[in-house]
Parts: sequence; C-alpha cells; structure tokens
Amino acid sequence: MPKKVLIVDDEANIVISLEFLVEQAGYEFRVARNGQEALEQVAAFEPDLILLDIMMPNINGFDVCRRVRKNPAWQTIKIIMLTAKGREVEVNKGLALGADAYIVKPFSTKELMAKIESILNEPSTV
Repeated sequence: MPKKVLIVDDEANIVISLEFLVEQAGYEFRVARNGQEALEQVAAFEPDLILLDIMMPNINGFDVCRRVRKNPAWQTIKIIMLTAKGREVEVNKGLALGADAYIVKPFSTKELMAKIESILNEPSTV
C-alpha cells in the first residue's frame, strides 16, 4: 500500500508542483489549502507525512503542527515544514513544535524528495 502524503499549502503553483512530485514518486496524496482543512484532512485521510506551509489562512502551519503533535492518535505522522519563512528563529520554532524537518522555499525538488523518502523510511519512535 502506498504511503500517504498530505500537501498543505495555499499557493496554487507550489501545490501543482508538489502534487506532480509526490504522484511521480508513487505516493497517495491529498491537498489542503488552509490550516482548518489540514486538520480535517489529517483526521479523514490519516497521512503518513504532512508537507506543511506556515503562512496560510485560518490556522497557520505552526498551530497545525502543534495540534497534530498534541493528538495521541497522530503521533506517528511525520511533518516537513516547507515554507518561505527561513529565519533561524522560525526554523527553531518549527522543529521545537515537533516538525521532523524544515525546508525553506525555494527548494530543490531532488532534495525535497530525498528528505520525504528518508523520513518515511525511518523507524517510528512512538
């Protein structure tokens, strides 16, 4: 059964690019365009990994990450923050909230896919 990836971003061009990449890699995926949709999709779709933007309508990515990490049923979900917010304080905040990785836009598609692959193949620590 293919791994499931939830793409959470409100920027159409980024979403199209990410959809193409994860589909080519053989992953099943869904898209959420804001933080509220993201939380609804996590509950319904039960992804193995979330590609999570920070700057979004309704609920920002930091809050989505915090809520996912607080829910015991979602502890094994991997989170890669994929955002234009690249200051050290923002990176540290994302990782402190429980993100497994933090990648700054613009990103290398090759590096992103390598990171997705390595994170999805890590043994679960929960």
